[in-house]
Amino acid sequence: MMRLVARLPFLFIAGRLYGPDTLGTFARAVLFVEVASLLATFGLKRGLALAIAETDRPHVQIVWDCLIVAAIASAAASGILLLLPDLMYHGSTPTLLERLLPCIIVAGAWSDLMLAALAYRRNVQATVTARAIIEPWTISIAAGVLYPIARHDGLVIAYMLSMVAALLASFVPFVRSYGAPTGWRLHIGRTFALIRRNAPLAGADALEWGTRNVDRSILFLMFEPRIVGIYWMAQQVASIPGKLKTSFDPILGPVITSSLARGDTSGVASQVRQVGFWILAAQTGLALMGSIPGEAVMGTVGPQFVAGTAALAFLLFAEAAASTGAVCESALVYIARVENMAISIGMLLFQIALSYGLIYAMQALGWPVAYQAAGPAAALFVSVTLTSVIKSNYLARLLKARVAGWRLPMLWAILAAGTVGAAFTALPPQYEWIELAIGEPAIAGIYLFVLYRWAFKPEDRALFRKMPGGTAATA
Repeated sequence: MMRLVARLPFLFIAGRLYGPDTLGTFARAVLFVEVASLLATFGLKRGLALAIAETDRPHVQIVWDCLIVAAIASAAASGILLLLPDLMYHGSTPTLLERLLPCIIVAGAWSDLMLAALAYRRNVQATVTARAIIEPWTISIAAGVLYPIARHDGLVIAYMLSMVAALLASFVPFVRSYGAPTGWRLHIGRTFALIRRNAPLAGADALEWGTRNVDRSILFLMFEPRIVGIYWMAQQVASIPGKLKTSFDPILGPVITSSLARGDTSGVASQVRQVGFWILAAQTGLALMGSIPGEAVMGTVGPQFVAGTAALAFLLFAEAAASTGAVCESALVYIARVENMAISIGMLLFQIALSYGLIYAMQALGWPVAYQAAGPAAALFVSVTLTSVIKSNYLARLLKARVAGWRLPMLWAILAAGTVGAAFTALPPQYEWIELAIGEPAIAGIYLFVLYRWAFKPEDRALFRKMPGGTAATA
């Protein structure tokens, strides 16, 4: 919820002040930085817990091995992008500060690894502080303050400041928890062994990121920056529910690795199933709230963004559909790395082919550009839905237990919320504010009521009340 609240001011400032054209250029540049930062962690964001659990060396030394790997990969990626700035700013002339954007790659990679190390010691508060408070509020405040003096590169500068702030917010608790790397020395052979071992995890991370962002890459090739900016805004609004899944990552990975180390496959299935239900239920509710009054939601960040309503709806439900596959992958990356990667590669190729197919088909039919731009979002929804089905069935077969979090009463909650939402969207345009002020809480209220009444099990309800002795039953 904190990430949700903190992200909204930035979207409002970016949409209302900077506009879709500037956003399109910014989105392209950040796309390269994000993928480089992800690849620089080399899968160690998830592999760190296993690396620490299987060694007798001091934990701080293992973490610094990982940080060095990330620093080397970040330096390589930064060098390439600094030498070839046209990759990030195709068709525009970047300022000096915009050219320096790749230098921030190491900040994102190191922050992710430090937070993963803290999560291994069950310190999730550091992740909440860095990712849900420091980073989003820094970029929001900086974007607003910089607009009068740096309208062209204000968003890029704000992004760089937020990454530095997040790194500092990660570094301080990391040093307090792990201390200095006393006795640590760089060992080339050990470093390369770490890279080789985590290559499948790095591939899984890259494929998951590619699945969520290849649509943006296709738009860069097919449409002008303004269309990309509108789609990016829809993508950012839709990505807010996706933060629910990443909020579970810091604790889910270590819990799964601990269960696997004990050979408790039924425990892994139970953890995946219950967390999968929580995330799916929450993301579906947010998808209903964001898509039913979609025009009003997109209009909040600027009237020119209403054209992205269709894309928003597909992206929101894609986030919900992808949740089961993403949670299942949290276990698959440890017990079936190669098979998991093969599934992801196949579905990514399918998504790319379907995206181009839908765009070209709509162009041939003469459909509006706004509809064409929603093609990649529709392809994403179909792809991640199929991926969730495939991965959940495969993991269930490996663990010999059901892992899907879907429960039939969720359908009743969706139908009830959809009926209430449709009543509010039927109001005349001048009452659009009612859709947001009253309609949104009404949709959420009826959805949660039906869900809590018929879909929740005792272990779910235990999360919402204080149990005797301060304990709660969990699966």
